[in-house]
Amino acid sequence: MLRRQEHIRTQVHKVIDAGLFALSLWAAHQLRSWSGLEVLGGSRTIPPFDQYLWLFGVVFFLSPPVLESQGFYSRPFRAEARQALMPLFRGCMLVTLSLVVMLFLFREQAHARSVIIFFPFISFGSVYAKEFFILYWFRTTKGLATFRKRLILAGTEEDIRGFRSEINTKFSKSAEILTEVDLNHSSIDRLVELLHLHSANGVVIGAKNTYFGQIEKAIQACELEGVEVWLMADFFKTQFSRTSLDDFNGRPMLVFRSAPEASWQGVAKHAIDLVGSLFLLMLVLPLLLLVAVAVKFGSSGPVFFKQQRSGLNGKPFTMLKFRTMVTNAEQLKAELMALNEMDGPVFKVTNDPRITRIGRFLRQYSLDEFPQLLNVLHGEMSLVGPRPLPVDEVQRFDDLAHRRRLSVKPGLTCLWQISGRNEVRNFQEWVKLDLEYIDNWSFWLDIKILLKTVPVVLRGTGAR
Repeated sequence: MLRRQEHIRTQVHKVIDAGLFALSLWAAHQLRSWSGLEVLGGSRTIPPFDQYLWLFGVVFFLSPPVLESQGFYSRPFRAEARQALMPLFRGCMLVTLSLVVMLFLFREQAHARSVIIFFPFISFGSVYAKEFFILYWFRTTKGLATFRKRLILAGTEEDIRGFRSEINTKFSKSAEILTEVDLNHSSIDRLVELLHLHSANGVVIGAKNTYFGQIEKAIQACELEGVEVWLMADFFKTQFSRTSLDDFNGRPMLVFRSAPEASWQGVAKHAIDLVGSLFLLMLVLPLLLLVAVAVKFGSSGPVFFKQQRSGLNGKPFTMLKFRTMVTNAEQLKAELMALNEMDGPVFKVTNDPRITRIGRFLRQYSLDEFPQLLNVLHGEMSLVGPRPLPVDEVQRFDDLAHRRRLSVKPGLTCLWQISGRNEVRNFQEWVKLDLEYIDNWSFWLDIKILLKTVPVVLRGTGAR
């Protein structure tokens, strides 16, 4: 029921299934050797199993992720065995197809074709039999007694009503509610009596309306009894924050987080930022020198445009761009405010008269953005993330929820960049795309955005 327990149970099943798939390959070889049957013709004798050992390892490590990709491990715990049929069938076929492809790529001609044909049927039967017998075991009195949680609900009626309903409707096979006790109106001794009377192995405490002093005493009593306590920490209502449990110097901490948490994917993102920005700078250095010369001689003024932008959590940093406007662009901005095509605090104008001739070309192909690779290398930006806005525009946000786009590092490219940024005229839609990126972030989403950015830049559908 608890996520950690489900995770451990799933990992155990993956190891067992990997072993069954590997054994199925051995069984297929033994069946072919014993029967001498070659379905598609060929010699009656086949090589010894020693020549299949490398496939044995491939099957062992390949089968769990393939089954997971087909939703085999997403089924509810103790679900009916028939729910495993289609995911398992697809998984067996995909593993078999992978073996065929590998044999073809490595030009292994010696292996009997019947072994590969027998394999998916044997693997399907063995794994499905495992699922059937596990379900049968859980339905026996012994199985129920071993794995079913025997719970006492503690707290006010309002606190435990929702949990009681979930147990009775969704988890009745894995948990049983023995009795309930209101900690605000009952002594801790009464809770201890109920523990002894019902031989409970778990107490669920609703903490929203229960006195914290009583909760502490209840936890201490269960601690002495050796009974597990689940404290429902839903006493604060959040809109979209994800809750996790951590500790700070031994102190338990409930963490409410609406931005991506620290993870190995985050480490990979940081590594890609450093390596990718350095590689790209070295790759386009000659082009950057040509652009710098063109900007310098195209119009009077400095080569680079520097502006204070809002970075992670709103911390200002100096963002670099090749200058694409006249030197007094900021002073002229006030005169052009009536032409602003973007609602909200952001200023956007198609065919902005402040843009120089060379600047218009640079913007079309996003060449003006390349100096920001230095910001990425410095750690102020990322290759992928919401585009950084000027500090003064962020200060004019009329909806504080928009500031959540500042909860991650700004980036060179983002969903807005690859979703037709010239067509977006609504700042709410812009923010929606940024928050969609934050809420669904993964390392592979970054890779996907980077790959989609390349054709956008080459087609010249950059900012105007």
